[in-house]
Amino acid sequence: MDSNELLTRLRDGNLNEVLADLYGSSDSELDAATERLIHLVEVYEDVFPGNPATLFTAAGRTEMGGNHTDHQHGRVLAASVNMDMVACAGPNDTNEIRIHQEGFGDLVLDVSDLAQKEAEVGKFPSLVRGVASAIAQRGYTLGGFNAVVDSQVLAGSGLSSSAAYEVLIGNILNTLFCDDALSSIELAQIGQYAENVYFGKPSGLMDQMACSIGGVVSIDFGDPAHPLVDEVGFAMADSGHVLCIIDSGADHADLTDDYSAITHDMGAVANYFGQDYLRDVDEEMFWADLAGVRAATNDRALLRAIHFFQDNARVPVQASALAGGHFDDFLDLVTESGVSSATNLQNIYSISAPEGQAVGLTIALAEKLLAGRGAVRVHGGGFAGTVQAYVPENEAADFKANIEAVLGPNMCHILRIRPVGGGVIAS
Repeated sequence: MDSNELLTRLRDGNLNEVLADLYGSSDSELDAATERLIHLVEVYEDVFPGNPATLFTAAGRTEMGGNHTDHQHGRVLAASVNMDMVACAGPNDTNEIRIHQEGFGDLVLDVSDLAQKEAEVGKFPSLVRGVASAIAQRGYTLGGFNAVVDSQVLAGSGLSSSAAYEVLIGNILNTLFCDDALSSIELAQIGQYAENVYFGKPSGLMDQMACSIGGVVSIDFGDPAHPLVDEVGFAMADSGHVLCIIDSGADHADLTDDYSAITHDMGAVANYFGQDYLRDVDEEMFWADLAGVRAATNDRALLRAIHFFQDNARVPVQASALAGGHFDDFLDLVTESGVSSATNLQNIYSISAPEGQAVGLTIALAEKLLAGRGAVRVHGGGFAGTVQAYVPENEAADFKANIEAVLGPNMCHILRIRPVGGGVIAS
């Protein structure tokens, strides 16, 4: 398909059914999605005229349960949301990947050179190179493509911009060069490889899985190579609540050392028991030998291990509550997880800048506004970034207005959980 055909389908409403699943079915939601994609295709035709055109999407994600449990082979509850990354892309019959993203400049990468580049560590080109490398290692022959990318998943938003980007690039390569042979789970694993090895961030697999699979999913990483994924039947609309993600306005400086300290602390406790990951440590043995673990590690490591054991056990109970329609029980568990994250996991602010506690302040503000209704907790990796709140639907507009009166405009986002993670919108 070429750009003109895509534009005709968008303008004629032929893609409305697909767009409704991704972005919502109201006239305003469909109009906004259509306008955004029309602009994307027009830019693509302007930058790469006469090129074949396919529309791709990769969802942002929200973590609903299991905070910092995935990297210890634990359980998580996560969902894809309607803030996403999209691309218009097509093969260019060269060895070059050429990506244009408004506001970020252009990226050009030769697929015949997929070795790690020290200068790219911590930068988005490393994610493209890492994803391509992981796919090539699986035996696929890759070529070049042209792409224009647009993102609603802002960096530092807590919706996993890097994971969405990895899943988006993986889907483009999968469709253009692999005959869609790679599953959504494999594409998530490929994304994690790119982030860990090429980008240099020690993340777990939850972000990529939620961005790739779609809907609400309960994931057990007991065997990370073969994670157990269960879809959770849950419709937010039936709960009487909306999901809000609040940008605390915290400084999104490099937090890699803070994240690494969590994995180091949890790993130290696991190592004491001869294991690499806390999932393989017997919790009763941990409590029975608490004095010995404390002498060998430190108090913070113990508290973080306690958080893991408790939050890991909460996840299946949360999934069951959602599936069974017991949303009030789910909210109670969200609150428990939030308290544990603040007091045991300790990822509300960075110890490198203790005077900056925007996440904690945002949680306190949200709790004041909710006054015992709904639930609120730190969202995602923590230290800076975002807060998650479940707000009674009839209070959502006032909640958003009151949050933004303090934090500023466009800092509180009311999101939908969508059934689609990563994939093709139209080809």
